[in-house]
Amino acid sequence: MITQVLGLTLAVSLLPATPSAPPTGLHECATATTRCDGSIVVPLDWDDPSSERIMVAFAFVPAKDADGTVVANLGGPGPSVPMLPHAQQTLGPVLERKNLLMMDPRGLGKSSPLQCPGASLLTPEKIAACAERVGPRGAYFTADHASHDLDAVRKALGLGRMSFYGNSYGSLYAQAYAARYPGSLDAIFLDSSMLIGRDGYTSWKNYFPSLIRNLGIPCERSKACAALPGRPSTIWTRLVERLRERPDPDATMFQSFALMNRNNPVLGRESVAAADAYLRGDKAPLHRLARLLPKTLPPMEDPSFAGYLAFRCGDGTFPFDRDASSAERRAQAERYYERERPLGAYRITDVFPAIGSLEPCIDWPTPRHSPPRPPGQALPSVPVLMMAGELDIETPTDVADTIKAFPNATVVAVPFGWHNLAGTPGPMGDCVRNILRTFLTTKQVATQGCTAENYRALGRFPQRLADIAPHPAAKLTTTQRRIIAAAFATAADATARRNPNAGLPTGPSEPPNPANQPGLRGGQIAFGTDITLDNVRYVEDLPVTGPITLTPEGRATATLHAETSGRTHRVTLTWKAFSLDTKVSGTFDGIPFG
Repeated sequence: MITQVLGLTLAVSLLPATPSAPPTGLHECATATTRCDGSIVVPLDWDDPSSERIMVAFAFVPAKDADGTVVANLGGPGPSVPMLPHAQQTLGPVLERKNLLMMDPRGLGKSSPLQCPGASLLTPEKIAACAERVGPRGAYFTADHASHDLDAVRKALGLGRMSFYGNSYGSLYAQAYAARYPGSLDAIFLDSSMLIGRDGYTSWKNYFPSLIRNLGIPCERSKACAALPGRPSTIWTRLVERLRERPDPDATMFQSFALMNRNNPVLGRESVAAADAYLRGDKAPLHRLARLLPKTLPPMEDPSFAGYLAFRCGDGTFPFDRDASSAERRAQAERYYERERPLGAYRITDVFPAIGSLEPCIDWPTPRHSPPRPPGQALPSVPVLMMAGELDIETPTDVADTIKAFPNATVVAVPFGWHNLAGTPGPMGDCVRNILRTFLTTKQVATQGCTAENYRALGRFPQRLADIAPHPAAKLTTTQRRIIAAAFATAADATARRNPNAGLPTGPSEPPNPANQPGLRGGQIAFGTDITLDNVRYVEDLPVTGPITLTPEGRATATLHAETSGRTHRVTLTWKAFSLDTKVSGTFDGIPFG
């Protein structure tokens, strides 16, 4: 059905019910009782009423007896509407009394998408060709105009003030909308917020330096890791130099770079120790971690990257002038890379062998001044809550500094937290989701001590039983206490791969068999209802076999057989997994210890 609303042409497709006739001048989705997918037509250039018209698509999920609306954008820049089920899951009971609105930003998804067949983020020639194909109209696919689109949708649905839930790039949309329509918001929840500088643009400079910075944080909290020779950044620099001198097909330069990502507790727990082991000639720990990751940067080609580039380049600031030519930008960026060395010990070609640059926007023109948050713009004094992960790209301190522009803002830091906190499974994500739901329902900040700090980084990897410090059990010999400590290290190593905050697959490949993986130095670990060890060797001379049971609360119980010197010992262990308390008790050949 086509109608005219506020001078704009409206189109709608309804899922699954047809609403009753809307009040005059409103979109048909305004009276829907179930999810309604619709679209409106808006100016390409909101400053020029006679400009080309484009379509903006949205999804609206009404709540019975709604007392408000949540508009959500979960990041990107990318299509938003396909993420609606994820938003519903995250918001949960909030949507019992609040409508949910999600809009595909212009140029993305079903909102007049920008398309370039063969578009790639890694090939300058293809980026330049895509920019030429899109032409001057690409300058209008930015957050400032997307905010006008959103308010047009709000008006077309007859909605009052809304709460904005923005994650990652969605936080940029939220800030752009708040700057232009402060009276249309009653609360703002930002997760993993992007920073906006004094010039009104968001900066992309911190991503690579943050990887190097975050190497050290878990290590600094661990006595064992902190005792390794050299700072974590120094250890990693030596690793990079070693891999450059002697390339290793089982631990490629790209894999080593990807291992700096702290977004997984297995990597946070082991990567620095694995690098130290590799430098000492023990390659097994690093090879095991590398199996979790691709050997080279995967292809990054998709026609929809045209829309992504329009937003990223139009909304951002980079180490080059926005109005410079591509050649001038490249020269400016190269000078910056040489001076600042944002990749640390890595060269650009180590990570991006084809592109020769860290920034695809070098070849995407940005002729229009389009700051997402205009400098000096007054922002609404509504409640604003930002959740910031300690291991995210932007530190909680940086987030707190940029959010000062909001008069009534609170920043909550999450130790060891990373990106997309509310969207992460596990107890840390549950905690953040509870804060989100309370805030959007009551506009109150209910700090609950959310944390992902449920592990300590490892120190030196042992290779043989003699390398392990004995467990402090009484009434047992030193050898017996070493066997206990080694059996526990074997069980704890396997259990760590089921950390509830993990985001990477725990198997060597996915598919074919993510439920199984080799032990560090031999044997097999099977992940099912229980974790089952089959002759697993955490140290070379102690194969361990048996089941480990994990309760939902993280209580671990293992019944193991450990073989050494021709004898098999029965070791039972009980401990609290995923905890900073590593106290373990049990029995050794029937003798209790604690």
